[in-house]
Amino acid sequence: MAKKSRFRSRFRKSRFSLLRWIFRLIMMAGLLWAGGFAVFVAWVWSAEPPNPIPHADGIVALTGGDNRVGTALALLAARDAPALLISGAGRGTYLGDFTADDEAAATQYAADITIGHEAATTRGNALETAAWAQSRHMSSLLIVTADYHMPRALFVIQQRLPGVALYAVPVRPPAMTHVVSLPTLHLLAAEYTKFLAARAGLDRFGDETGIGQ
Repeated sequence: MAKKSRFRSRFRKSRFSLLRWIFRLIMMAGLLWAGGFAVFVAWVWSAEPPNPIPHADGIVALTGGDNRVGTALALLAARDAPALLISGAGRGTYLGDFTADDEAAATQYAADITIGHEAATTRGNALETAAWAQSRHMSSLLIVTADYHMPRALFVIQQRLPGVALYAVPVRPPAMTHVVSLPTLHLLAAEYTKFLAARAGLDRFGDETGIGQ
């Protein structure tokens, strides 16, 4: 009976010690996540396009938010690059759907614009961008997307185009007007978690598997 009591006591202590270590690991992971998130938010909030904009071989606008295509068209009109890819437009979407407010520019530069209909995820954008850039032997690209999306977009595109120079041209969407608001922090936290998943290669197994999803 005494042996059973001592065994139970050791078992309880061992289980308590294990739970304590698990708790410590969770706390450490939480602190690391919070520290990285603070750096991420600071980068996003201070992100601005380079001045002056460097000349590049192409412009890539990733669809999915306000002002991205308009910003890319302005770069094309300024001849900061001679060609534009609008990636992730979706099937049945055409240039006129993006340029209703800028028909003159769309008409003038239509021959320089490619609409990508295949990408449905950020990793899909990277695949679509790589195929377009490689087919044209491009060595530098201006990447246009929302500021909060830019770190992940640059990372996955650079994976597919390791020898190509990427220049970020971030666009601040209306959702990022007030960084201290709960909806904005929720958006940033979700995007930071996706960025970490992309860095770890875990996005390959979720919704970010590539083209056509």
